[in-house]
Amino acid sequence: MEHAPAWLTNSLIYLSAAVIVVPLSKAVGLGSIIGYLAAGIAIGPWGLGLVTNVEDILHFAEFGVVLMLFMVGLELEPRRLWNLRRPIFGWGSAQVLGCAALLFAAGLAGGMNWRVSLVAALGLALSSTAIALQVMGERNLLPTSSGQAGFSILLFQDVAAIPILALLPLLGGVSEGNEATARAGWAWDAIKIVAVVAGIILGGRLAIRPLLRWIAKSKTPEIFTAASLLLVVAIAALMQLVGLSMALGAFLAGVLLAESEYRRELETDIEPFKGLLLGLFFIAVGMSIDFGVILKSPGLMAALVAVFMAIKALVIWFVGRQMGLPLQERPVFTLLLAQGGEFAFVVFQAAVGAQVLPAATASLFIGAVAISMLLSPLVLVAIDRLLLPRWANCNVPQLEEISEPQNAPVIIAGFGRYGQIIGRMLTAEGLPATVLDHDADMIEAARSFGYKVFYGDATRLDLLRTAGAATAKILVVAVDDKDQSLAIVDLAREHFPQLEMVVRARDVTHWNELRDRGVTRIERELFESSLRSARTVLELLGYAPHEARNHAVRFRRHNIELFEQMYPHRKDRSKLIAVAKQGRAQLEAQMAQERAEREERRRQEQARAPGWGD
Repeated sequence: MEHAPAWLTNSLIYLSAAVIVVPLSKAVGLGSIIGYLAAGIAIGPWGLGLVTNVEDILHFAEFGVVLMLFMVGLELEPRRLWNLRRPIFGWGSAQVLGCAALLFAAGLAGGMNWRVSLVAALGLALSSTAIALQVMGERNLLPTSSGQAGFSILLFQDVAAIPILALLPLLGGVSEGNEATARAGWAWDAIKIVAVVAGIILGGRLAIRPLLRWIAKSKTPEIFTAASLLLVVAIAALMQLVGLSMALGAFLAGVLLAESEYRRELETDIEPFKGLLLGLFFIAVGMSIDFGVILKSPGLMAALVAVFMAIKALVIWFVGRQMGLPLQERPVFTLLLAQGGEFAFVVFQAAVGAQVLPAATASLFIGAVAISMLLSPLVLVAIDRLLLPRWANCNVPQLEEISEPQNAPVIIAGFGRYGQIIGRMLTAEGLPATVLDHDADMIEAARSFGYKVFYGDATRLDLLRTAGAATAKILVVAVDDKDQSLAIVDLAREHFPQLEMVVRARDVTHWNELRDRGVTRIERELFESSLRSARTVLELLGYAPHEARNHAVRFRRHNIELFEQMYPHRKDRSKLIAVAKQGRAQLEAQMAQERAEREERRRQEQARAPGWGD
């Protein structure tokens, strides 16, 4: 029997490792990145040894970072990019130069040769774009101030990698006879770089959009997908040809297409490839960790990782403070930029080729970078669980909890967008209500508009008593969090059985759990507004307003009845689906019958009208 081809065997290994390890990692709360890194360690040369050609895989997997930057560019219009020019070149240069200066000084203090110290400082000053943007995307941090700041600095680092790589041959030494040649080479490289960037900008404006429009007219989705990948691959190859960052070129292409009518189509086509290749990239990083170097000098490796991450963290924390980032956002911002980056691999390997770094020293630095990329997601989990909860209320207005007993007939727990409507309507009717909320910022905003809102967590029995739950008639539970909502309901049912409860439900699962607790007055937060929108759609399609209203009322009644029919079967999925399908079929049949009767009445009215049939 013939052996399977190498690519098939490797694909089987990579996919199996990812499918097994990543879900386990996410299940224990460590996240997908640690899962990919662990999978790489497991199948790499220092694990099971299933894969040995790590460097080739790493070069291929870097294309995942390229696709990621292209996707980021698609979300960033040229106008927004221009608005970011100051943070990119201002704070970006402050981070890179500040980290490099302190790392260089630390290297000299540690007895390194100045050339080795400089290369190490420049390489270690760079951060992992792949991990940082992946974490920001998972946490939806990119729209925040720290996300924009981190993205700006990472983008500058991609630009800064170009002169760093160009500097390495000079550090290796240039003879006097070759100095003029070196200068001419630099000038020619600069011309090529400017020409390629200008070509991408002009091509994006003049050629790429018409080309995509022409391909879209063929109405063959697979060809459009192929064209999307070809676009990114071609730009990446062009950038690499002139010694520029492939990721930077892909980012520029994405920005130029951000205002294109094909932006969403490009995102849809490339997203699956980006995710798979990014996962492969993290697996390759895990495989690239040289445990031989670590085991040979574990103390030196630990010290190197600790020192360079601590120095970078110090500089980045200072930069974040000068940028005015909120205290709660600074730990994650600092950690994501304090780790080493994938571009450091390229810098150190190029430094060996330029005879600036000995191979053993380069292996030590590459190992330190890889370990920092492995440690960062782990430290991030620790920050989430230990540090951020303590800082959650830092720099937030501290308010006194409700302390004086209240006696209003209605208590509203939660004064967000849902609770505010109820409170405003009661106020308009002159009906008093005691309002509780534990979000200090929201309370300050509500008070500035003249609303009386008390600071207090309604899941606490003592605060509910103070709010007057023992004498009130109605408790409105309008909090956002489902677990808090259920906790308030349980507390009220146990200690204040006289309270009538009106509760907001986020979804069907929440509705069922409230019903399990005997709550019957439940409102799904989007249901009524969705019905109003459906009525508007019917009216725009030509229905008379009263007809649209009748249809919405009928649908509402049927939906509530269907929920009641489904409730007893909520734990039997097959029965639940059968009841839902039966209910939907009944509604459709009823509506079809009513449409037929309405059409028949219309024909009869037309037949009785004067002049009909003349």
